[in-house]
Amino acid sequence: MIKVIKSYDECRDFASNFNGDPSFSDPMLCHEEQIQHNLIKPIEKTDRYCVFGIYRENQIIGLFAFLVLRDEHYIEMLVGLSREKEAYLEMFRYLEQCYPGFSADFVFNPGNYILKELLELRKADFEPELQKMVLGTPVLGLDTTGVELLSEKYKEQYCTIHYKDMYWTGEKVVQAQDRFRTLLAIHDEKVVGYMDVTYIYRENEPTDLFVLEDYRTLDYERKLLTKALELNQPNGMMILLDVNDEHAITLFESMGFAKAQGQNNLTAHWTVPVLKE
Repeated sequence: MIKVIKSYDECRDFASNFNGDPSFSDPMLCHEEQIQHNLIKPIEKTDRYCVFGIYRENQIIGLFAFLVLRDEHYIEMLVGLSREKEAYLEMFRYLEQCYPGFSADFVFNPGNYILKELLELRKADFEPELQKMVLGTPVLGLDTTGVELLSEKYKEQYCTIHYKDMYWTGEKVVQAQDRFRTLLAIHDEKVVGYMDVTYIYRENEPTDLFVLEDYRTLDYERKLLTKALELNQPNGMMILLDVNDEHAITLFESMGFAKAQGQNNLTAHWTVPVLKE
């Protein structure tokens, strides 16, 4: 049985039962700010989120929270907690009934073999596993010549090189400057790199760091990151990096980040099928 969660008290004990579980803990619920942002806030804002429990004989066996952007036909799993296949199957049935044709992103613990197997059966596309790294003592005071904040002058150039296939496109980041701080690497009046990073949280997160290949020997990655760390003070920062990207991991380690053990995540992309009547 599916039941809409109307208060955090309904699911607090169930959610806390997953803390530290190597296979079924949720990488989106690692600290209090994430709990507030990914679970408590969604429970309260039903216009943009859907939070529901899966129950067996009045006992909760699964808890799920989704961001729902109806205009964009997009949903994203913010919380997925269960140790039982039955709960995940019920969750998929619910999505198929309520959001046919929507693009769906799932971010979850790489050790969650149940959800991973069910997504594989549904032919979902998987991104590489991501290593979580958390800022300790930031390395500051390095040269940041050529780095400046996004301005109207460079907006078009920024959007032109922000061509990765991802949810936060350049155009969307420009429209969300109340959430993102965008730093640009400028070389001879040309935008050659950028860094998008949140700035409204106690622990902020870069969503993208990119430098054009011909300019990577000029140390713009380090300059962008240095400026981001300076502007982020005194808040914390975390980053998710491809576990196989040794260059990026080494860069962030050199700037004061360390690997957060047991907090990696895996992202899968799936299109909810339109069921035939």
